[in-house]
Order: sequence, then structure tokens, then C-alpha cells
Amino acid sequence: MRSFIGMLSAFVDKASTYISIPNISISIIDIIEILIISVLFYHVLVWIKNTRAWNLFKGIIVILIFVLVAAFFQMNTILWLAKNTLDIGLLAVVVIFQPELRHALENLGGKKFFGNLFTIGRSEEVKFSDKTIDELVKACFAMGKVKTGALIVIEDSIRLDEYIRTGIDVDGLLTSQLLINIFEKNTPLHDGAVIVRGDRVVSATCYLPLSDSLRLSKDLGTRHRAAVGISEVSDSLTIVVSEETGKVSVAMKGDIHHDVDADFLKKQLQFLQNKTYEAKGIELLRRRLKNEK
Repeated sequence: MRSFIGMLSAFVDKASTYISIPNISISIIDIIEILIISVLFYHVLVWIKNTRAWNLFKGIIVILIFVLVAAFFQMNTILWLAKNTLDIGLLAVVVIFQPELRHALENLGGKKFFGNLFTIGRSEEVKFSDKTIDELVKACFAMGKVKTGALIVIEDSIRLDEYIRTGIDVDGLLTSQLLINIFEKNTPLHDGAVIVRGDRVVSATCYLPLSDSLRLSKDLGTRHRAAVGISEVSDSLTIVVSEETGKVSVAMKGDIHHDVDADFLKKQLQFLQNKTYEAKGIELLRRRLKNEK
């Protein structure tokens, strides 16, 4: 530790000979403080991106840009409204995202926080395989033939941890037999939704938010409304098998497609599988070269 501090001190002294900033002195404590703030700020941004707060964060940026434009053109009425609604807006953010904030504080006091503190370069992207797509399609239409109701959520970039916690942990490799057994009538796990992350069934009997959209038909049951509801608050894809008709439906981006066939379902899953995510440097180049081959 002392050797590290000595090397850091020597680096600062060497850098100060090339960089001359009047009336400003940089000490080792200042550099350590900057590093700590940088790491904390990075993890706050990662937390925002992995929750629904990411969309809120982008909305706040748009509002800030609008306020800056208003300030540049001296739009006093808009500036007065922005100033007087700031306190209410901060309180509303705390109320809306209370579950996410609570979970973040729980992680801060848990063992995972210190274990994940230095995982800056690790990719958190989890993709599912072609085999998982085939197993999903096979299971859904097999359950449709015997009119077994099912609700399957495939997680995308927005993590669904708050809904996973409402269910029972499964953490099993996704197979058609596993899904059929979960949704078999009168079994302990058949009621509720299954959430899939990557190639694994993470949790079963999960509670999902119901959509209150007026565009939906009044004839839709709870499963279909839950499927649309989760697609309204995340970028997930949800598969519904109707218990009454055996037909398969797919919910995405607040819309639902009824009575789809196996080819349609497979194409939507492949689209989700091949979506391009933000990646860093060499990893992104490696995947592009692999796809070209």
C-alpha cells in the first residue's frame, strides 16, 4: 500500500512539472477523492440503466435541455414554473421509484455491493440461445394444444428484479418440459408469471402490473392485461397462452398480437436475441467479426 502511495505521489510530482495551474494544488487525497466519486457515479448510472429509472433519466435530460433553451431566450414564465415545480418533482421521483431506491440501499448494506464494486469492465448483457428459442416455441404450442394457460416474460435490457422478487426462485435451465411442468394445472407454481433471463427460468409465480389502457378489449383476461402491463414498463417480450382457447399471444411495447403462429413467435424471439446493445471496445468488434464470419 505504501509503495502504491509512493508511486502515486511520484506521478503527481512528475505531472505537476508539465502542467502548471496557477493557485491550484492537487494532492494525493484529491486524486483518491476523485476516484471514489467516479466509481460511485458509475455505479449510480449502472443502477439507473438497469431499472425503469433509465427512461426517467432520459426524460429529465430532455427537460433540462428545454429549460436551458428557455434560459437562453429569457423565457421568464417557463423559468418560474421550472423553479417552483423542482421541489415537487424531486418528491415525486422518490415516491415513484421507492421500490428501486429501497433495493439499492439494501444492496449497499449487503455483501454484493463490495463484491461488485470493481466490476466496471464486466458486461452484464445476458443473451439466450437458439435452443432456448426452440424450447419456448415448442412449450407454448404444446400447452396451447391442451389449453394450459401460461404467462412467460423474457427479460431484455431493463432488468425485472422488482418483479422477480415477488415470485419463487427457480434458477433452472429453460426447457419445454420445465415450462410445461410449471404451468400444469393444480401445481404449486402454475399461478402467476414465469420470468426468463438468458437461458434460465429465474422465477415463477411472479406478480406483474396490470395494464389500464383503454385501447384493450374488455374481453381480455388477467393474463393478457398483465402481459401488456409489463410491456408498458419495460422492453421485455411476454408470451401468453390462453386457458380458454389455447391460442398464443405476444405482448411487446404496450401492444399485444393475438393468435400468432410458431413462425411469428420465433421471429420475434430472434429479433430480441439479435438486438444490438451498447458494448465496449474490443468486445463489440469481436462480436461483429464473429457475425460476419
